[in-house]
Amino acid sequence: MNTQAPETKIVDSYRVSCDGGKGGHPRVWLQIPGEHGWVECPYCDCKFTHKDHPGKS
Repeated sequence: MNTQAPETKIVDSYRVSCDGGKGGHPRVWLQIPGEHGWVECPYCDCKFTHKDHPGKS
């Protein structure tokens, strides 16, 4: 069995929404904390990283 790694998206806003792509889960709004510059979706584990944050991965 092969499991894909969660997607990482580089974004230009500190407030983002995620629906898992094509309605994969309910839409949630996430706030990227300034101290570490990223947040993960609690449903699909997609990682949103702010483009201006140093050390982005």
